[in-house]
Amino acid sequence: MTKAASRGAARQKRHERIRLRLEGTSARPRLAVFRSLNHIYAQVIDDSAGRTLAAASSLEPELKGGKQTKVDEAKVVGRLVAERARTAGVAQVVFDRAGYRYHGRVKTLADAAREAGLDF
Repeated sequence: MTKAASRGAARQKRHERIRLRLEGTSARPRLAVFRSLNHIYAQVIDDSAGRTLAAASSLEPELKGGKQTKVDEAKVVGRLVAERARTAGVAQVVFDRAGYRYHGRVKTLADAAREAGLDF
């Protein structure tokens, strides 16, 4: 009897496939997104140096306690990570959707980061 893979395992396989051809360099770091059930996290990562250059999440103190939807929180996180990346000297990134569909919160975060000045 074969066992069906869980949704998390299927996403992890998709993420590994994506990461085979997607790498963040010092010239174009990787904007990685992680989406949990209740929160969303974003990091700008330089894979060649192994350093996180900027990060933001929906657990930030300015977002906690607000009565926002998850999509609205993703928009704020996208803006925050873009501002922090720009202050770190990053203008261009490659987008790592981490196996999630480019839809909903992931798309909203990416659009907000573009509007705040990141190029990808």
